[in-house]
Amino acid sequence: MNICVFLSAADLDERYTRPAKEFAELLGKGGHTLVWGGSDVGLMKVVADGVQESGGRLLGVSVDFLAAKAREGADEMVIAKDLAERKRLLLEQADAVVIMVGGTGTLDEATEILELKKHGHTDKPVVLLNTAGFYDGLKEQFRRMEDEGFLPRPLTELVFFAEEPVGALAYLEESQGIE
Repeated sequence: MNICVFLSAADLDERYTRPAKEFAELLGKGGHTLVWGGSDVGLMKVVADGVQESGGRLLGVSVDFLAAKAREGADEMVIAKDLAERKRLLLEQADAVVIMVGGTGTLDEATEILELKKHGHTDKPVVLLNTAGFYDGLKEQFRRMEDEGFLPRPLTELVFFAEEPVGALAYLEESQGIE
């Protein structure tokens, strides 16, 4: 399975890097391909290292103005002209999406895939990995959107909330019929 991971390129402390590395190792050992923003810095590097060291493939989609930070040695690297093209290419390559901790770029990518799902333009499974409670507030906001009628589909049809890496990958594999 090609699993697109949206996440931060920032250097973060162990409460975020440990679960990210754990997820990456599970992904690699499962024989999956990481589809990610292509950067070789911060949390993006942690995940790419973990996948590669565990036998998984790396398919990066960087963007022109960040090409200098693109990971060398990826199995495949595409350089998009801008962020909009990058998001489109990442989603085209993915069978499933995992949203890990991140900033405004990660949030932008997350809301785009959820908007596509909301309107029936994709049925790819989406997992929000709520590491260390990072997305507790967003989870509450999504529930309020659902409760107050802002979502035309049940929240459970749009996104699966996982608290641990093993639950995130198990959900994705089950949704794709992988035992």
